[in-house]
Amino acid sequence: MTNNAPTQSKKQVVVAMFFIALLFFILGFVTWLNGSLIPFLKIVCDLNDFQALWVTFAFYIAYTVMALPSAAVLSRIGYKNGMTASLGVMAIGALMFIPAAKTSYYGLFLLALFTLATGMTLMQTAINPYIVCIGSRESAAMRISIMGLFNKGAGIVVPMVFTALILSGIDQSTTSTAALAAMDQVAREALRDDLAARLVTPYIVMAIGLVIFMAIIHFSSLPDLNLENEDNGSDSGTTRFGVLQFPQLVLGAITLFAYVGVEVIAGDTIGLYGQHLGVEHFLKLTSYTMGFMVLGYLLGVVAIPQFLSQKSALILSALSGILFTAGVAMSSSNDTSIAQALVGWAGVPVVPNSVMFLALLGFANALVWPAVWPLALEGLGKYTAAGSALLIMGIAGGAILPMVYGHFSDTSGAQSAYWVMLPCYAMILFYALKGHKITSWK
Repeated sequence: MTNNAPTQSKKQVVVAMFFIALLFFILGFVTWLNGSLIPFLKIVCDLNDFQALWVTFAFYIAYTVMALPSAAVLSRIGYKNGMTASLGVMAIGALMFIPAAKTSYYGLFLLALFTLATGMTLMQTAINPYIVCIGSRESAAMRISIMGLFNKGAGIVVPMVFTALILSGIDQSTTSTAALAAMDQVAREALRDDLAARLVTPYIVMAIGLVIFMAIIHFSSLPDLNLENEDNGSDSGTTRFGVLQFPQLVLGAITLFAYVGVEVIAGDTIGLYGQHLGVEHFLKLTSYTMGFMVLGYLLGVVAIPQFLSQKSALILSALSGILFTAGVAMSSSNDTSIAQALVGWAGVPVVPNSVMFLALLGFANALVWPAVWPLALEGLGKYTAAGSALLIMGIAGGAILPMVYGHFSDTSGAQSAYWVMLPCYAMILFYALKGHKITSWK
């Protein structure tokens, strides 16, 4: 297979997209489990907000540490074998949750999360350029949007599954910040031990499922990806730092750093914020953000490129992100009128306006990832694998920026801390308007 779109039959593209969709669903399921896991581990390990958000740091920093090694692995074993190997590493990470849960030692939880994310880094480095190059570049954002439906669809499901499995038989009102503070030490320790033990079985099941998917991908008809024949406009062969010659790539990586940071803040801190406000179903709040992200991806599937260019999608995302960020930081934390209007009619439990604006950021964020990738990888040729690794390193924003939010949440208040997202959307807007057009540093 090459990335020359006309050589691909429609059947080949559909088959490839089917298997890649499975992998995007797995990525989404594991990634967006963090939104429920953070307030859960905050209880189990007795943490403040900053400490609890080490979950996001341990998880997303793996993308920075392991991105270049992942590119080297892909160059040796190929894209398909890389996808298979990534699932094996993820299964090992899932099994590491067993000793972590039995000891309730936070460091082991963080190590397990880092291992899980190491496997996911290898997978992301393989499947993102794969889905870009399987067809025409003009429709790449549309294909990534379809994959996003599976990724974020998993994000809707996982908080509900997590809550059903982990909190079955427990009154969720006893896990609020106020209720925990009112308990005596013995009662708190008993609750923490009970909750920790409930993690063992779900992660055993996850490990088994990952091994099954590993076998499915290995024996599938998914063709490998070969970019050796694409002209990158430079001499044959690559140099170690040659990938840095492409400004649209470097700026794209910075944009993804900002984007992933705000995406993780919107998806993974909403439960913490809801816990602060006393929202009873705070462990399920990630589903709200993911639900709006799915709507955003549906817009991408329908509109890109027929009605909306990749540049226009980025501009729309940045402007709506700025608007919704202001809404989170400035709107009421008691009034539920916006939720009543948007989701109350469907029987969805309503939340305060500031929480709803945080969930709406899912819609603002949805089209950033699929729009940036094809713009950033344009014309990289043999540097595509290294360029993909550099973009994957941008996922470190999910490690750093939530920690910044956690610091300000503990020192200045959970609601006002959301202003940290504003410069991130400004960066996305810059890349949409000018950054992606810069093709030379001179």
